[in-house]
Amino acid sequence: MKNLMFLAFLLIGTAALAQQAEFAVAEFESQTHDFGKIKQGVPVTHEFTFVNRGKVPMIITNVQASCGCTTPDWSRQPIEPGGQGFVKATYNAGSAGAFNKSVTITTNTETGYVQLMIKGEVMSEPQR
Repeated sequence: MKNLMFLAFLLIGTAALAQQAEFAVAEFESQTHDFGKIKQGVPVTHEFTFVNRGKVPMIITNVQASCGCTTPDWSRQPIEPGGQGFVKATYNAGSAGAFNKSVTITTNTETGYVQLMIKGEVMSEPQR
């Protein structure tokens, strides 16, 4: 019986703490960008913009691309509630064909991360 009461107390306490926690909330226009058809070896960039709809400043601690062919850049300063930030993804295609890459933002949102996607098709240069 004591164990059951302890477990109930622990669950109620954990739920109360979770409700009190405040997180940043990144609201993006879109979390996916389709470059369409692009030329091989010619870098393309898309800037994802977002608004922090949370009650605390949003702090981006890292942005990681899923491959070395994608270079990220991002807002380095905390984004205040209601403020706007960005994450840029520059893709430089070395080989022809369809691509689908992710960019993962590590931040103080409830899940701890936000994932963005870029995609398109790389057209090979004609042989001379």
